[in-house]
Amino acid sequence: MHKQTGTLYIFSAPSGAGKTSLVKALIEATPNLVVSISHTTRAMRSGEEHGVHYHFINVEAFQQMVAAGQFLEHAQVFDNFYGTSQSAIEQQLAEGLDVILEIDWQGARQVRHRMAGTVSVFILPPSRAELERRLSGRGTDSTEIVARRMRDAVSEMTHYGEYDYVVINDDFQLALADLRSIISSERLRLARQQQVHSELLAELLA
Repeated sequence: MHKQTGTLYIFSAPSGAGKTSLVKALIEATPNLVVSISHTTRAMRSGEEHGVHYHFINVEAFQQMVAAGQFLEHAQVFDNFYGTSQSAIEQQLAEGLDVILEIDWQGARQVRHRMAGTVSVFILPPSRAELERRLSGRGTDSTEIVARRMRDAVSEMTHYGEYDYVVINDDFQLALADLRSIISSERLRLARQQQVHSELLAELLA
């Protein structure tokens, strides 16, 4: 049995669709599946660890990485920069790990352009009403803030058609099962099976 090259996955979703919780549960339930750790210039928050949640770097170091073409994708969100190291992703894939990138549709376009064979998944909420309920949080935010969150979410959702798979997170366990099915299906693809089981296949046909 040979060590196979891993598959790169993009997971995108509007805020409130439950992507973070689903990815966490998916990682815990699936061997050889990891989440990419992004670089960011934002300050470390309480409870976060460097190299676990993010690679925390300053703006100058980030700009140097951009200039050197080291990011697979990068973006500015408000006053902070975020990026995905291409060499880190390639190393994990070479080790046979499947890697999940949690990025928005703009980052997804950058990655598809630079990495052939990327598999993309878009996670949707079950309804606008449920999405608004989730985005309203504890009911402490103003209607203006909730409305802005809804506009941002709808804007993100208009790009679902650019993805390979769509999963609707109505029931958490069903959505998780759908995501596990996607990973399993991709691992059973012909090219991957030929790579993993080359010796077996040669022996069977000898």
